[in-house]
Amino acid sequence: MDAGDLKVFAAVARLGGMNRAAGELGTVQSNVTTRIRQLEQELGTALFDRHSRGVTVTAAGRRLLPYADRIKRLLDEAGQAARDDGRPRGPLAIGALESTAALRLPGVLADYARAHRAVDVTWRTGTSCELVEDVLAGRLDGAFVCGPVEHPDLASQIMFREELVVLTAPDCPSLSAALAQQELRIAVLRAGCSYRQRLEAILAKRGTVGLRCLEFGTLETIFAAVGAGLGITLLPGGLIGPVWRAGRVAAHRLPASEAHVSTLFVQRRDRRASSALSAFLALVVRHRDTIQGGTPERRQRAPAPPSRFSRAPRRHRIGPTAG
Repeated sequence: MDAGDLKVFAAVARLGGMNRAAGELGTVQSNVTTRIRQLEQELGTALFDRHSRGVTVTAAGRRLLPYADRIKRLLDEAGQAARDDGRPRGPLAIGALESTAALRLPGVLADYARAHRAVDVTWRTGTSCELVEDVLAGRLDGAFVCGPVEHPDLASQIMFREELVVLTAPDCPSLSAALAQQELRIAVLRAGCSYRQRLEAILAKRGTVGLRCLEFGTLETIFAAVGAGLGITLLPGGLIGPVWRAGRVAAHRLPASEAHVSTLFVQRRDRRASSALSAFLALVVRHRDTIQGGTPERRQRAPAPPSRFSRAPRRHRIGPTAG
C-alpha cells in the first residue's frame, strides 16, 4: 500500500465510480480498477461494493478513508513546507463569521492583498460549526469563529472581543417590551450560527422558549426583517452603526455577563502555519491593536468607554438593562 493507491481509493470513494475517478486523475478506468483490486488484495478485504450505477464504499472502506485523506493532506503540507522559503505566496484559505467578515476584516484583506500579491486568498463565510468542521478537515488553513471552542485537534487565540446587543424594530422601547409581543420570532442565520445559539440561551433564561425562527442568508436581510418588525436578533454592537444611526432598528444592551463574547482564530494543532498564514495573522493583530488600542487582555481591564449608542434619537435610546 502506498500513497498513490490511497489517492486513487479516495477519489473513487468520493466520486462513487471508477470511470469518474479516472477522469479526475487523468488516467484510464482499467488502471483505476487494477489499483483498487490490488489494494483490496493487499488488505484482504473489499473496499467497494460494485453495482450498475458505480460503487459504494464498504464498512472497511469507510474505516480506511480518514487515513487516506490524512495522508493526502500530510503530503500536500510536506510539499508546501518544502517550497516555503519565508516569503508569503501560494494558496491561503481563510474562513470567518459573516459578522466578523463585515466588521473586522475588510481593511485587513485589502492591505494583505496589496502587500502579498503572490498569495492566492480563498475566503469563505459560514457559521462557527461549519467553519470549525472545515478547519478540522483541512479545507481551511484557519477561521474566525465565536468562542469558546474546545477541541483536542485545534489551537485557538482570541482575536477580538465583542459586545452583543439585541436588535428590534425601531419603535420598540425595550427588550422586555419585545418579549411581551405576541408571536415573537427570531431573525437569524442558519442552524449552527453561534449568535443564534446565544440568543436562544438569553431568551430561555428569561422564560421565552420555542420561538419560531426566520432564517436568512445575509446580515442585510436580517436587518431588513428586524426593522420591519418581523423578529428580533442578536449581533455585535460594532456592526450595527449604519443601520442604527439611520433609524432602521433599535439596539438594546445586555448585562455584561451575557453581552461579551470572544472571536477566536482556530487552526489545526498538527498543521504547520505557512508564511502566508503567519503574515496574515500578524496583519490582523496590527489592525486590531491600532483600531482598538492594545491587546484583548489590556482592553478587558481598561475602563468601559461611553456607550456607542448614547447619541441615538430619543425613540431609539438603549435601555440601561436587558429589560
